[in-house]
Amino acid sequence: MRSSSVTLCVDVSAIQILVVDDDHHLVRLIQSYLEQAGYRVVTAYDMATARLLIQTERPALVVLDLMLPDGDGLDLLRQVRSDSHLARLPIIVLTARVDDIDRVLGLEMGADDYISKPFHPREVIARIRAVLRRTSAEYTAPVVPVLGIGDLVLDADRHTVTRAGHLLDLTPTEFNLLHAFLRQPGHAFTRLELVEQGLGLTSEALERVIDSHIKNLRRKIEPDPAHPTYIKTVYGVGYKLVVPE
Repeated sequence: MRSSSVTLCVDVSAIQILVVDDDHHLVRLIQSYLEQAGYRVVTAYDMATARLLIQTERPALVVLDLMLPDGDGLDLLRQVRSDSHLARLPIIVLTARVDDIDRVLGLEMGADDYISKPFHPREVIARIRAVLRRTSAEYTAPVVPVLGIGDLVLDADRHTVTRAGHLLDLTPTEFNLLHAFLRQPGHAFTRLELVEQGLGLTSEALERVIDSHIKNLRRKIEPDPAHPTYIKTVYGVGYKLVVPE
């Protein structure tokens, strides 16, 4: 007879997982399985976005691929472990590398677990649950009220935004939109999602109003509003924030 045990978290939906891999299909597959299991998921396809999401989204655990387009995942692992605020963030290394030396290096550098490709997504979920059970009492993600990208800095506590040190005059809606973008860089928001984030409403009738707010926001934060660097249009969807290289 199986003995009863205390569950890790009564509300699993409060647990957010960051999945980092340049294989978009694999990321969507893992995301689908995790969301079916009740977890919240944010995704990144490169190190730059992953690094920013670790700071802004405060994930409970990171699933990290080693071979990324802009660097080696081991470098990101090393950076996280050297940061006193993030050192105990649970990280599961995910890779197609087969050499034992890579596995040993990852574990020696502080990876909490190691999964070799190919694998079944259910294995990833099982490993995530095991790691969270083991580490949940040890790690509490830091609160990061200040978000930034390039020369833009948003201070959520003070409700201010600066560009290159200069204070910007944003409306409440523009501030809320920028805050939403900074919290999920790379995520393609639909106009309806932005209505909810910026205006706190769910009316489809207001979707086109967002275009006007985005235009005004670009005018205030972009070096060249006619050729946006940060807020890009995703045709047929809406808008997303791009991390400059």
